[in-house]
Amino acid sequence: MVDTTDVAIIGGGVAGCAVAYYLGQSGVKSIIIEREGVGNQASGYSAGGLNPLTGIGIPGPLGAFGWECFQLHLDLYDSLKEQSGIDYQHRAVAKIDLALEEPDVADLQAQVELFQGVDGFNARWLEPDEIAKLEPRIASGVLGGLYDYGNHAVDSHDLTEAFAAAAGKMGSTVRAGNVRNLEGGGGKIDRVILADGEISCGQVVMAMGPWSRRAESWLGVYIPVDPLKGEIIRLENNGEPFKHDIAGGGGTIYPKLDGLNWCGTTEDWKGFDR
Repeated sequence: MVDTTDVAIIGGGVAGCAVAYYLGQSGVKSIIIEREGVGNQASGYSAGGLNPLTGIGIPGPLGAFGWECFQLHLDLYDSLKEQSGIDYQHRAVAKIDLALEEPDVADLQAQVELFQGVDGFNARWLEPDEIAKLEPRIASGVLGGLYDYGNHAVDSHDLTEAFAAAAGKMGSTVRAGNVRNLEGGGGKIDRVILADGEISCGQVVMAMGPWSRRAESWLGVYIPVDPLKGEIIRLENNGEPFKHDIAGGGGTIYPKLDGLNWCGTTEDWKGFDR
């Protein structure tokens, strides 16, 4: 079976579905090729934080890019929710970062000015007694903490589904399949070979995330992408819901609107062993 489309997108995570959505807005038809269902891999299990002021490369080389992405999310929410019919729960969140050791104190206090200098964000240093008032369930012995407000969060699986649903209304389709190869000629790829058929296309977008190295044999090039395994446990809470994200000592609690608390996370270079 041969399907035909303007753009074949390999990967049904948030990146691939977002590509289909924005292509659809420009009148470009696409097919999303996905082995295990839209949002059923890394995109569907992300904690969903949108943190434009801190992170790897932020502040730093990724700062401007991160801020632009954050603004795009703010502008997108209402329209994507309406187009897709899916509310992916985009919201602002408050967070308490705990100082458990002396070096944490200086690091967190330095972030107060960073947050206070940006519209829509605020932060302040918390003494231990203030932390106890905000969240009595935090163990005693902390040295203080940073309260910040202004970061946002989404339900990552629902965001991925929203992109796919809205793209579908503009002509994109999802094709279940396992890509085996890419073919073409004259320096151009125009066919995606599947285990059970092929797709003829004008362009190919590879949105495979940590699976990108599978394309090395298709393209004959080295692709320096490896999977970083992370684990999150989702727990019920029998008491009052947590009102803040809480982080410290390498762990974080993310309270979700469905009542579950996402707790984690580990980071291990262990391949695709789940």
